Amino acid sequence: MGLSVVVVGGGIGGLFAANALIAHGLDVAVFEQAPALGEVGAGVFLTPNSVRQLKRVGLEPAVEKYGARVGTGSHYFRHDGAPIAPVQVMDAAGWNATFGMHRADLVELLATALPDGVVHTGHRAVGFEQTEDKAKVVFANGASAEADVVVAADGIHSEIRQFVVPPSRPVFHGSVAYRGVLPHRLIPDWPADRWLMWLGKSKHFLTFPVRAGELINYVGFVPADAEMKESWSAPGDPDVLRAEFEGWEGRIGNLLSKVQNTFRWALYDREPLPVWTKGRLTLLGDAAHPMLPHLGQGANQSIEDGMALATILAGTDRAKVSPALHAYDRLRRERVAAVQRGARENGMRLDSHYADLGVRDDEIRAHAEFRKKLYSHDVVPEAQALAMSLV
Repeated sequence: MGLSVVVVGGGIGGLFAANALIAHGLDVAVFEQAPALGEVGAGVFLTPNSVRQLKRVGLEPAVEKYGARVGTGSHYFRHDGAPIAPVQVMDAAGWNATFGMHRADLVELLATALPDGVVHTGHRAVGFEQTEDKAKVVFANGASAEADVVVAADGIHSEIRQFVVPPSRPVFHGSVAYRGVLPHRLIPDWPADRWLMWLGKSKHFLTFPVRAGELINYVGFVPADAEMKESWSAPGDPDVLRAEFEGWEGRIGNLLSKVQNTFRWALYDREPLPVWTKGRLTLLGDAAHPMLPHLGQGANQSIEDGMALATILAGTDRAKVSPALHAYDRLRRERVAAVQRGARENGMRLDSHYADLGVRDDEIRAHAEFRKKLYSHDVVPEAQALAMSLV
């Protein structure tokens, strides 16, 4: 029998990790604190570096069914509609596997792919302990779960991270995102096959299709006056959102005129951690590396984490769990820290205060090469090499 793994957290990262671990022959249980699986909020952007991992566990057809492929008509504009540059949607080999998805749809397809009995809802982790041979998670309802490995995939406010690194505060970046979805039938002339972004001073506006083009996801990034509590679902005021983008290209105003409800999301990340692993416990996804959304890589990097972890653990025996988890840790930390920094840098670029907007526009054009490299990365060969070195 393969190793037993407890995954704490039933979001995108935890559910994909469970799929990848099971595909590699491990025994997995997922524990989620909410009474039912689900996601509020709106869209998530899947890029080729994660879609190739979803393909490996047999989920590419579901992504194609429930997602909306984003094509080469994707573009950056100035706030008044003047075109800046195409958006990079392909990897370096020209593979376009870039999709907009509703977060709830992605969670559902990941959960549906798991065998019955793997996911346990209503379990909020409150404690952790381990010995040389086992690790145990304790839950607020009095239950506990033992395994060879525990994976903390419980988000930016992880309860389990404190058993790996000392507590720290998330970093607020002074911006708020207003987000939501609109039925495409309300804006029938809106393209349902492309990612579009408008850039202005200190703010920007993004749209892309989700749910096979039936919905258009929008996000308006604006400065915040004061720190807000981080939330995926704090209610926002549609009139405030409309006022923020008044005077921008007319089709943005037309889209926003249809908005009746919107969510407000304060933008936080964390400084890169010095270590993700302690003994039989390791971190994954936002528990390890919450990042700003300005590269659209939060979910994608979590999926990379899950496949790297599964690949390394597949050939690991119980006596080598800690070295295997540290190998996963070393493999992922450097890449993810670079993506975290890249997200911060791209956010500054998108909200540029340059007097000469041509400088920003040139940077946007050059940024396509960074995205090509990002999308072309395949975590599996390096993970396989590390796994072989542990045998």
